[in-house]
Amino acid sequence: MIPLSSTRRIVVAVTGASGAVYARRLVQCLDGAGVEVHLVVSSWGKKLLLDELGITTISAEAFLGRGSERLVIHPVKALDSVLASGSFHTDGMIICPCSSHTLGEIASGMGDTLVSRAAAVTLKEARRLILVYREMPINRIDLLNMLRLNEAGAVICPANPGFYMLPESIDDLVDFVVGKLLDLVAVPHELRTRWSGADAGAFDPKQTS
Repeated sequence: MIPLSSTRRIVVAVTGASGAVYARRLVQCLDGAGVEVHLVVSSWGKKLLLDELGITTISAEAFLGRGSERLVIHPVKALDSVLASGSFHTDGMIICPCSSHTLGEIASGMGDTLVSRAAAVTLKEARRLILVYREMPINRIDLLNMLRLNEAGAVICPANPGFYMLPESIDDLVDFVVGKLLDLVAVPHELRTRWSGADAGAFDPKQTS
């Protein structure tokens, strides 16, 4: 896809599944890479940010610790937002974290909030839609909704951190997931997510039983 703007634009939506730290770190990394971020937070997403990060006001300062002209915040009920139209070019949308409710709403084709409407626009315009599903275990309804969305072109990317990088902190685990998300929207980063292969001499299968 050839961008219609020299500035990359990514839509980030935050909904009510646990994992606010992923959302904040994702916005920080996108902004740091010079990406124009369009942020939408659902009503339950606001409660999530309050409960897990103590964020009381959705603002650039709350997410970045400073102001930023690259971070544009859209009210979740603003269905007249530019994000509700396919004529407004973006380079994709990441819903992080994505709740079961939001998953089902998008899979059903609903567009009652700017989150679900922007997701529907992303799909119809054949842009990358990434859903960072954060709930477990997963029931049959959610699995079928995931399959339906995957068949429609969405990427289901659960927040499952890898341990082969030998993380030493929660921040390491968060960065692993966020790095995967940045890869999916082709945004360069230096987060530790790359597997370089094991030392060939470190493991001898003959020594195992």
